[in-house]
Amino acid sequence: MKTCVVNGVALEVQHIPGSADLAPIVFLHEGLGSVAMWQTRAGHWPKQVCQATGRAGWVYSRRGYGQSDSIPDVRGVNRLAADYMHQEAWAVLPALLEQWGVHKPVLLGHSDGGSIALLYAAKFEVTACIVMAPHLMVEDKSVKAIQAARVAYEETNLRERLMRFHKEVDCAFWQWNDVWLSEPFSHFDIHADCLHITAPVLAMQGVDDAYGSMRHIDDLRTAGTVQREELKDCGHSPYREQAEMSLELVKVFLKDGP
Repeated sequence: MKTCVVNGVALEVQHIPGSADLAPIVFLHEGLGSVAMWQTRAGHWPKQVCQATGRAGWVYSRRGYGQSDSIPDVRGVNRLAADYMHQEAWAVLPALLEQWGVHKPVLLGHSDGGSIALLYAAKFEVTACIVMAPHLMVEDKSVKAIQAARVAYEETNLRERLMRFHKEVDCAFWQWNDVWLSEPFSHFDIHADCLHITAPVLAMQGVDDAYGSMRHIDDLRTAGTVQREELKDCGHSPYREQAEMSLELVKVFLKDGP
């Protein structure tokens, strides 16, 4: 396992080789994601994207996820703050990109990772931004789905199923679940931040997404262009539920655009 250390925290990192003449793609995972979680039936989706586009790629697990360092007392004194995605976008990710020598990347984020991608693009230069099921705000349906996930984690085999993706599965689950169900996080809203994005954006959303409505891409406004794609027969994870279609959308977007 390759790691990078940011502010004393070791983060799991995977590098995918590709053309040095094209901006690399940085993959940002979902709230319960990790390097290993980017799996589809056909294999590791980031590798497929990089192969299809000819670009290099960087994939990493945020703190507390995958094989990255855990967070002690994650349900106590180190519980995530409501601005955790802002901190990831504006402090951790820039430090990682500096270590990697990456400038103006293509950001590709899913769910929480999509929000982080948009927040980074609102403050720093990127070549393009691709988001799948991003969260621009907190909706009642999101809260209900996350409450249901808590019940499933405590009462079904969800914990066991997640263990193969995270070395500290309780840390991974509770840091995400607790902050999303906290009162301060109910005020999360990044509509205003997105207005500062100048790079082209590709936004995908499954019409059957239990964690968010189409508002998250319909209401997305930037200072640049936004290509919106509603995916039928698709829930919260386009790269898994509509892997080939998602791959083709990314391939065409990066070929005809940046």
